[in-house]
Amino acid sequence: MTVDAAHYAAQLEAKVTRLRDLLAPFQAPEPLVFDSPLAHFRLRAEFRLWREDGQRHYAMFSQEDKRTPILIEDFPIASLRINELMPKLKAAWQASHALSHKLFQVEFLTTLAGDAMITLCYHRPLDEHWQVAAQQLAADLEVSVIGRSKGKREVIGRDFVVEQLDVGGRTFSYQQPEGAFTQPNGTVNQKMLNWAFEALGERSDDLLELYCGNGNFTLPLATRVRNVLATEISKTSVNAALNNLRDNAVDNVTLVRLSAEELTQALNEVRPFRRLHGVDLKGYEFGSVFVDPPRAGMDPDTCELTRRFDNILYISCNPDTLAANIAQLHDTHRITRCALFDQFPWTHHMESGVLLTRR
Repeated sequence: MTVDAAHYAAQLEAKVTRLRDLLAPFQAPEPLVFDSPLAHFRLRAEFRLWREDGQRHYAMFSQEDKRTPILIEDFPIASLRINELMPKLKAAWQASHALSHKLFQVEFLTTLAGDAMITLCYHRPLDEHWQVAAQQLAADLEVSVIGRSKGKREVIGRDFVVEQLDVGGRTFSYQQPEGAFTQPNGTVNQKMLNWAFEALGERSDDLLELYCGNGNFTLPLATRVRNVLATEISKTSVNAALNNLRDNAVDNVTLVRLSAEELTQALNEVRPFRRLHGVDLKGYEFGSVFVDPPRAGMDPDTCELTRRFDNILYISCNPDTLAANIAQLHDTHRITRCALFDQFPWTHHMESGVLLTRR
């Protein structure tokens, strides 16, 4: 990979133009643009392993050719910690049959705070010899090690890394579990959190948050409102969010394990949910809703639900579905803030954010 600042600037401008064009029908203001470091920005990476000349090598495959491996010695878009660990891990598996036997995939997860975890995936059961070798590997590299084999998981150390992010003058600590979604670009994620923090502003009413994940946005946004009702469907992410709320002493959040569609049904009194037992939905005074949906965007019913709120703070990883959702809301809400977050430099993907305010 060649890191070319001029090429990056042109690519970023193309993304700005695309977002500007998509939101032009809604009279969106000019987007604030939050750029990325040109290299070492990605905090997680996954590699298949490929045997050649009797050795296993890190490998990836292009979208156009899934059969021809691209052998990799270093990975400039990945964090410095990942690049530091890659040759050390390779040397370790080359020196150890217990580590290398039927090893087919390696995953790295790191944080801006310097924490790291390595997941090793195998086509065989993991025995006591693997345990001994993995414990030595974890000690030598100062990382946690996860072994995966046919639905089983062995943990050496912790099954999460700890991130620290500065938002609104406060440092928040996050447990990020193995296998759960986390924002890949930590530097841009921190910029995104601060933008959302400022866009929401200081409020005296309550916030509804859909798709809260591990609490990435929940923690700082909870400090801006009276109470938060947050929803998430993934058990792993819910447990991480609960731990993060506890670790950061954030006590004004009620978290329920419901999908956005299910919560919409509950608020519309279509059906009751046992997971809402003890939660007084009518006791909330919601002034704002925060959504960070998957690439498909909000379904029509959930999108219609957000229309009830004076303020809709929307983070999107797909500008096309963002525009489609805004089209549904445009008759009652207008875009008052707009931003582009370059989470994925050197690709066409982008993250964006809008604040929609009732007309």
